[in-house]
Amino acid sequence: MIIRKRGSTYFVDYYYHGRRCRETVGNNRKLAEIVLKKRQIEIVEGRFLDKKKNERIKFEDFAEEFLSLHSKPNKKSWQSDVYNLRNITPFFKGRNLYEITTHDIEKYKAERSKKEIILAGRPGCVKLISPATVNRDLATIKTMLNKAVEWGKLENSPAKNVKFLREPNGRLRYLEKEEIKRLLSNCSARIKPIVILAVFTGMRRGEILGLKWHDIDFQRGIIYLLDTKNGTKREVFMNDFVKKSLIKVFKHPESPYVFCNKDGKPYHDIRKSFFTALKKSGILNFRLHDLRHTFGSQLAMSGIDINTIRELLGHKDIRMTLRYSHLSQDYKKRAVDILGVNMGTNWAQEPVSDKTEKIDISQVFEDIAVV
Repeated sequence: MIIRKRGSTYFVDYYYHGRRCRETVGNNRKLAEIVLKKRQIEIVEGRFLDKKKNERIKFEDFAEEFLSLHSKPNKKSWQSDVYNLRNITPFFKGRNLYEITTHDIEKYKAERSKKEIILAGRPGCVKLISPATVNRDLATIKTMLNKAVEWGKLENSPAKNVKFLREPNGRLRYLEKEEIKRLLSNCSARIKPIVILAVFTGMRRGEILGLKWHDIDFQRGIIYLLDTKNGTKREVFMNDFVKKSLIKVFKHPESPYVFCNKDGKPYHDIRKSFFTALKKSGILNFRLHDLRHTFGSQLAMSGIDINTIRELLGHKDIRMTLRYSHLSQDYKKRAVDILGVNMGTNWAQEPVSDKTEKIDISQVFEDIAVV
């Protein structure tokens, strides 16, 4: 604990529970000494913590501060925090941050897990909130309270030792080749090129709907994505089928967007049209994002190696891509065969060909009929 001076201003500098605390006093050194001694006594007698607890910051007020100072400036997906806090805030509303305990958060987790939701498009059918949904809420609470500690609003986070729920293995729904043909034949002209892009490039919904003409290089067959989910630039390769479908898209004279309304504004929601195409095709339990899974799955079943699939999908972590590995029955065998070729043939009892099979990715879906 020391007294510092900057210019003509004195301030006290000390640590409490490993956190550095600094208080500006003024231009009077004697007053600074009195404040420092007072803080020493408060810490020894345990009254300093009580003083911090007396700061009345309502959960809902800090939630707004959290969104404006952290989520919106730093997160591309900040709207997910807004959505999660709509569910979280009513439970904690009216309480000061220091009043919230680990038990309260565990209680929220338990009650949230028992909530039921009505299935979209299926009136009268309900299901429990999924563990993944509850975990997203818990992640928001943890981040928010950690920021409260970081910003000096709270001594310790009561969410620190709260554990996430166990989640089942990730859902992997994809279309077989015959289903892809059937779906494309039932898509309206408005959404057919969007579905083609998703199936044959693995682009995400937001990447497709936000696509602009200047991002497409038809000569080189590349789509340049500058604003992706993980914040990195990515190059997406187009086969001839994708290029031809994009060339047929009407180009709005005053809009840079590839897929836009008559007023030039980009599409925001194509779920209704997509659901209609699925219904006509007899395809159940399928989402637009599953077209991305279809791309990865068909690549795996065509013998493309996992790391190439990872790069094509734009995954930073290969663990996200490994979900497709079980679909490629021979990719592990191919891996050890390649190792044998690279190590040479001297150690083997029989010579191994030094030529490895080359796979043309553009031909992976060549037998899918163009409708």
